[in-house]
Amino acid sequence: MLKGLAWIDRMLGEVLKPVVFAGMAGLTAVITLQIVSRLFFTSVSWTEEVARFLLIWITFIGATLAWQQGRHIAVTLLRDNLPPTLRRITSGVAILVAIVFLLTLAKIGWQYMNMQSFQKSPSLRLKMTYVYAVMPAAALVMAGLSAIDLIRLLAGQPLRETHVEMDETLEHDLAPEDRT
Repeated sequence: MLKGLAWIDRMLGEVLKPVVFAGMAGLTAVITLQIVSRLFFTSVSWTEEVARFLLIWITFIGATLAWQQGRHIAVTLLRDNLPPTLRRITSGVAILVAIVFLLTLAKIGWQYMNMQSFQKSPSLRLKMTYVYAVMPAAALVMAGLSAIDLIRLLAGQPLRETHVEMDETLEHDLAPEDRT
């Protein structure tokens, strides 16, 4: 079961990376079009709206990717200085608090999404439900990832480590005297 959950965790990261990249590339292209059209032509009306919607989606999907990689800010000074048993208990409580928060965010996001369901965007005439759907979806995915972490913790497995791909690349590029 743990291998299956680890596979889901990894695959989710592999799916989210290109989605965030595509969103950033799209945002860059739309903003570039907006600037060029304002300077040289008549302003393209839909670019500001698309940029805003892409930013909302990139924010939530990027936060989910950061959650999956263990890259969100965490103050672990107290936890790291506790004995192993208390460290695991503290980590478990922190994961439970995160799950409750994320499920609450998903519920509120769902309610907000439904509240905005009658509204359409001014330029694209896109239902705002599609814009705000990312909030409950991202919160549910992060809650699921937290549940995987809790199962891993209860099974005696080590906690999710921060994603070290970038850190290893950085360390490889440093001169030997600069490495710590």
